[in-house]
Amino acid sequence: MSRIDETLLFHPVRIAVLTVSDTRTPETDKSGDTLVERLVAAGHVLADRGIVPDDRPAIVARLRQWIADPQVDVILTTGGTGLTGRDVTVEAHREVYEKEIEAFGTVFTIVSMQKIGTSAVQSRATGGVAQGTYLFALPGSPGACRDAWDEILKPQLDSRHRPCNFVEIMPRLEEHLRRK
Repeated sequence: MSRIDETLLFHPVRIAVLTVSDTRTPETDKSGDTLVERLVAAGHVLADRGIVPDDRPAIVARLRQWIADPQVDVILTTGGTGLTGRDVTVEAHREVYEKEIEAFGTVFTIVSMQKIGTSAVQSRATGGVAQGTYLFALPGSPGACRDAWDEILKPQLDSRHRPCNFVEIMPRLEEHLRRK
């Protein structure tokens, strides 16, 4: 069973939060607020925050901007993971991924099933890695953001989490670039 090893040092990561929405503003972005409050409370650093419309090129551009920024370790997006015509966040993420973290969507579905039952099948939450940066696309509801953070991301982004966590392998995400 997973646990936090209090004898180990906590290493904060720098996290950027992007809300994907045609209607949300900084004043009405409850999902973004939920993620920011939780990541800061967990001891991490808010590297940047933004809102872009449900537009694939705009989403890809912001993701690529943050992926290229050495001050961003993790990108969390909220919104655009559903099934409607304007929901293009997953496609934007997959356009920039080098590797997809397939189990993230599976575990998110398991967590969601416990809260909302079979309605969980309507989410396409996803995770991946690009140029040493983790990316996670979460649904646009504050409840889904809470569930994803509390049940998956908070423990996996805690360097003390055992038996393993995302932070401890961060230095190795780009080891293929150093091979000769």
